[in-house]
Amino acid sequence: MDTMLCDELLQEIFKRLPSTPSAALSVSLVSKRWLNLYRSSKTSLSLRFLPHNSMLVSLSSLLSYYPSLSSLSLVLSDSITNANSSTATAFTDHLFFIVSSSCSNLNHLRFLVGPVSVSSLFSLSRSCSQLSCITISLSKPLCISWVVSFPCLKELCLYICPNGVNKFGSLLNEELDAEFGLETLFLSGIQAGDEGIGWLWRNCKRLKKLQLKNCASVGDGESFSSFILCVKGLQEVDLRKCRSIVDGVLLKLAENCGSLNSLLVYDGGSKEGLLEFINTCRCNLQKLDLRLPLDLNNTHLSAVAMNLRHLSTLKLQSCCLVTDLKLRGCRKITGVTLFSMSKNIKCLQSVDIMNCPGIEAEAVEFLVLNCSQMRQMVVEENKVSNIARTWALHKVIEVTSG
Repeated sequence: MDTMLCDELLQEIFKRLPSTPSAALSVSLVSKRWLNLYRSSKTSLSLRFLPHNSMLVSLSSLLSYYPSLSSLSLVLSDSITNANSSTATAFTDHLFFIVSSSCSNLNHLRFLVGPVSVSSLFSLSRSCSQLSCITISLSKPLCISWVVSFPCLKELCLYICPNGVNKFGSLLNEELDAEFGLETLFLSGIQAGDEGIGWLWRNCKRLKKLQLKNCASVGDGESFSSFILCVKGLQEVDLRKCRSIVDGVLLKLAENCGSLNSLLVYDGGSKEGLLEFINTCRCNLQKLDLRLPLDLNNTHLSAVAMNLRHLSTLKLQSCCLVTDLKLRGCRKITGVTLFSMSKNIKCLQSVDIMNCPGIEAEAVEFLVLNCSQMRQMVVEENKVSNIARTWALHKVIEVTSG
């Protein structure tokens, strides 16, 4: 069997195998030939390792077996201990050099080992010019001008380290006009006074998706005015744990963005800021995902019903102040919605699910049994089982079909 199939055919077969450890183990046990062909056909590799100098030699040897890699993920399982910042930087840069010199066909790179130096990034751009997606960590002061060196870059994920040494400093000409083709941008850890971010905002005019996490600012003093330039074409925005800037970002979106169709806000903002956005946004928002335990109440949901007429998906998590849901006539809602409601809206007291054909008796019964604060439910009589009716009486829940 081993000699009947040519190398090219085996490689095509291996490309179609599931990316699971069991599949890789099964192939590798057949013969050395199969193992070598499997490695040479593999286009994606994900590695998690402990920091040790022996890893440098091992990684160089390992990557030589995978000449066709287009996607590579390297993640450190533990921080680099017993080493000063210069030693840690040297380890990271050496590892980064091995990647850039061994994987010239990369399209996607996720490198979360430690802050990457500017010189290493410029070196990467010469070796891997086709990169379209980069995920890395950077130290301060920030230098982001290297982005221009990647002409195919569409997705950029930056984790800003709170402490670190960037020996090159800013190295950024703020007057440089270098508009690039980024469509997705993820930023984590931006603090007030971080320079260089304003330059990034000014040149991201094709941005479609923006994600901010653990950010206390959008950069230094001038960055918010530059931020307006990148929001006009946004279609998706995710804001996670960015309480101090959520209101400002939502205000700019409401005033300047007419293309937004998806918004996620987790753990941040204020009641007033969110309500202002809902009442004034000009976009046809279709998906709204909120995890706001103390910042979302019935007033917000009423505003959603009045103003977000194109909404097709509403997801609420840990929304403790929401007590009244009117879903009458929502024909695409299913029982899965009620299961999720019972788990996430613990204070739910009233729900109207009349004329919702996707909701069946089983889901109604589940809602009655699991919502301890429920006091009123409006639903068709034929969807109320005997068990649901008994429990409704026991828990003093008014069930009507009006």
